[in-house]
Amino acid sequence: MTSRQAKIQEDTYFRIMRILQATQTAWAKRNADDKFVRPGKAEFAAIPSESVDFAAMEHCPGSAYPIKMVPLDAGWNDLGAWDAVWNVLPKDGNGNAHLGYVLTTDGKNTLAHATSRLVTLVGVENLIVVETPDAVLVADKARSQDVKHIVTQLQATKREEHTLQRKVHRPWGWYDSIDEGGRFKVKRIQVKPKASLSLQKHHHRAEHWIVVTGTAEITNGYKVLTLTENLSTYVPLVEVHLLANPGTIPLEIIEVQSDGYLGEDDIVRFDDHYGRSEK
Repeated sequence: MTSRQAKIQEDTYFRIMRILQATQTAWAKRNADDKFVRPGKAEFAAIPSESVDFAAMEHCPGSAYPIKMVPLDAGWNDLGAWDAVWNVLPKDGNGNAHLGYVLTTDGKNTLAHATSRLVTLVGVENLIVVETPDAVLVADKARSQDVKHIVTQLQATKREEHTLQRKVHRPWGWYDSIDEGGRFKVKRIQVKPKASLSLQKHHHRAEHWIVVTGTAEITNGYKVLTLTENLSTYVPLVEVHLLANPGTIPLEIIEVQSDGYLGEDDIVRFDDHYGRSEK
């Protein structure tokens, strides 16, 4: 082995071991429920952001690691962009591939994916239209990979769509932001049986909770309330509070937030079953 090969081998080994050890640490800190496995957040963020081809495979030629290519005819497609999705979907006689509630007339070679609303296409060709509750994408099919430039713009303008969707899953359940205006936001919240949110407060918003399904056990300041369907409570600004589901069926509530700032970062957690408390 030449000195150059030895150096490549050593660098590759340590590069792979850094990724492996960081990944093992994140996995050891994981939390799991019936839908998700969540690695430790800080530990996962510390994993080196390198693909396996760059970290290892590209360093094998010229090193002591033998590398061979084996043909595999498996019809592989990693579906890395929307034009790849169009390629594998069944199409009508005009080359249109549609998912969800889509109507079209005089269209050719289009992909339309409707998640929550009706999408209609009139006289267009080679377009991709993806509708979700969070945003709508319209792109030239030949340039679908350029969506990364939109993500860059979202990051630069500090918008939340690329990191925070309308429906957000949490270890205790999920919430769906169904409406909002200048000084209010409305959420539909589901809490799993025997689960609870953190003991918390907000500096900039008050909250109204209305139970629509199940039973809620609510800590609201010094009071502990049990609310069932059609009952409600009001949580004032900066009041320490907690929402729990003591029952055996999912709890659903409608939450109405009000005040001048309604961002998700306005949460001070005092106690939390999922390791997110700040005090």
